[in-house]
Amino acid sequence: MAVDPICKMDVDKESAKWVSEYKGKKYYFCAPGCKKEFDDNPEKYVEE
Repeated sequence: MAVDPICKMDVDKESAKWVSEYKGKKYYFCAPGCKKEFDDNPEKYVEE
């Protein structure tokens, strides 16, 4: 499982429809709106 960085919901990595890659790491999303928000400003949500 992964945690959606926007809404903090659990997302199954195997069945996730919305995935982004940023700085070599994959991020999984519960919905297209969360993915878009992340893609628009990933630095806001990435924990280094």
